[in-house]
Amino acid sequence: MFKNENITVKKASGEEELFSFHKLRNSLIKSKATTEEADRIVNVLQNKIYQGISTKKIYSMAFRMLKKHAPHIASRYNLKRGLMELGPSGFPFERYISELFKIDGYKTEVGIILNGKCVSHEIDIICKKETSFMLMECKYKNIAGVSIDVKIPLYINSRFQDLLDNNVLQKPFTNFKGWIVTNSRFTDDALAFGKCKNIEMLGWDHPFNNSLKDIIDKTGLYPLTCLTTLSDEEKKWLLEKEIILAKDIENHQKLLVKAGINSARIKTILDESTKLCY
Repeated sequence: MFKNENITVKKASGEEELFSFHKLRNSLIKSKATTEEADRIVNVLQNKIYQGISTKKIYSMAFRMLKKHAPHIASRYNLKRGLMELGPSGFPFERYISELFKIDGYKTEVGIILNGKCVSHEIDIICKKETSFMLMECKYKNIAGVSIDVKIPLYINSRFQDLLDNNVLQKPFTNFKGWIVTNSRFTDDALAFGKCKNIEMLGWDHPFNNSLKDIIDKTGLYPLTCLTTLSDEEKKWLLEKEIILAKDIENHQKLLVKAGINSARIKTILDESTKLCY
């Protein structure tokens, strides 16, 4: 039985909810913390969590404790924040999502302009495999608590339809699917409209058991922005050099040297990356 079971916390959206120590413990274990590490963190936080504390502050306290004892676990626990750091523009996020589909055998293109029946459209990602042809719109958010509402799928559905009306689906591609991908969450109305219009909706926690978070954890394709051993400036510099995946750090050690990182730190960064991704 945990202490302080009736504490109300404030979410990033401004909503309040009862805090669950069980949920915190499970999130740590899902990040591959051992049960002993998870229990230790929960036991410490039980005495630090107070009425009205923000979920962001709770996360920060847990993250600092993980980072001190197990950086690679902290980097996995840092995934949500790491995705929000794929900015400031949405382009690195689009390139990152394309990498997730490449590993599943798709040929991908990013930022392609296609002609619709009425107007032209810039499509974030095009995915092709065998007879499948997919168009993806990415909605990147760098602020926590902001959801994708129904206006987004309404608008995107009209774009997909304009392209289909201009015969964008041509042989050998016979199976079309439109996608909306976000590192945030969808409102219930957005999900209902997507389901009604047969649009695939991939978000931070949707669909259940195959969400963006689930896919990343299964594939090990973590963004380099998850790494705790890189500074914010170093992450930004590497993104500008089009290094997106944490696992690719190993093949670009010369860039780390060029960034002014000494050999001892490079070894630490590579160690964290290897433990995170493999």
